[in-house]
Amino acid sequence: MIRLTGRVLRVGLTGGIGSGKSAVAARLVELGAVLVDADQVAREVVAQGTEGLAEIVATFSEKVLDADGALDRAALGAVVFSDEAARRRLEAITHPRVRARTAELVAAAAPDAIVVNDVPLLVEVGLAPTYHLVVVVQTAVPTRLERLTRDRGMDRAEAERRIAAQADDARRSAAADVVLTNDGSLVALHAAVDALWRQRLQPYEHNLRQRRVVPALGRGDGAQADPSWPEQYARLAARIRHALAPADLRIDHIGATAVPGLAADDVIDVQVAVPRLADADGPLADRLANAGFPRVPGHWWDDPRPADRGRWEKRLHGSADPGRPVRLHVREAGSPGWRYALLMRDHLRADPDQRAAYLLFKRDLVDAAPHVGDSGTARDPWFDEEYLRAEQWAERTGWRP
Repeated sequence: MIRLTGRVLRVGLTGGIGSGKSAVAARLVELGAVLVDADQVAREVVAQGTEGLAEIVATFSEKVLDADGALDRAALGAVVFSDEAARRRLEAITHPRVRARTAELVAAAAPDAIVVNDVPLLVEVGLAPTYHLVVVVQTAVPTRLERLTRDRGMDRAEAERRIAAQADDARRSAAADVVLTNDGSLVALHAAVDALWRQRLQPYEHNLRQRRVVPALGRGDGAQADPSWPEQYARLAARIRHALAPADLRIDHIGATAVPGLAADDVIDVQVAVPRLADADGPLADRLANAGFPRVPGHWWDDPRPADRGRWEKRLHGSADPGRPVRLHVREAGSPGWRYALLMRDHLRADPDQRAAYLLFKRDLVDAAPHVGDSGTARDPWFDEEYLRAEQWAERTGWRP
């Protein structure tokens, strides 16, 4: 996989066959995006005269070549289609070359470019965490079948087979930061793409390049519970984990959005645990910033429980993506602040009465201090009382972080 390095915004674009993904890619290019077409790259690395083709021939014999000496894809497919070992040998030849060529094309883009990587099987091969944003083009299956048979002259049975061989809409949606529905006209699709470009991609690119954090104020919708928060967190965590690899750090969903059914401001709180707080500086901070999570300037602490124990220092990062406010807390594993965040989350998950009480106080706090650094450990006496209740619950239940 390709690490998110530098400050070029990388967008993964995918969609099922017949969804209209190519129309979205073409519109993004018209708006100024740099397109990297995975299918085109895959053909390029095994073209005549390449080392890729030579290795394929050495592995599978000249039977996979056509009369002109070019790769006969149908013949190669017949060899690897029903042979798992053969397919893996082919992937070992092509995949590293595709990744390397893709990295070259991305590196050649201008510093302020928005690079769109058109990958038909992005979801199927698990590439979503390697992009700053994943856009999925989604179209109803009957519409896709009609397009494939009418516009491409494909046999209906073959069209159905190809659709069935790809990820379904639910799986793609789970990987998508943005879903573009394409069941209407081309004009409507272009309007949706244009809005995405202006409202999200261009501001995201600017923020990423400038390492600017989007204020974590939510979206002005008021305090509402969103059942998709855990799914959104999972995408963020996968992106963070990929950015920090090979370090295997604990990542947790914390805060109000981590408690199912709890109405909250639309900001995802994420906690990353480091062995020592000093480890949060240097390369780790750069990797998070490159992945779309710049550090919030200044010094940050959590208010302790009880209040006379001294402040709990941490590092705070935010999101460069205007469409997804995030507070990313980097805390030392095993520290009081790290434990407190997990304890409060789990206690609220377990106690519906305390969830209701927490919501009332949280609403007051958001009204009083709606700034990016507010992390839910504000100095209100209720939190001291809740901390004691949570500790009693932990002792009673044997809870461990």
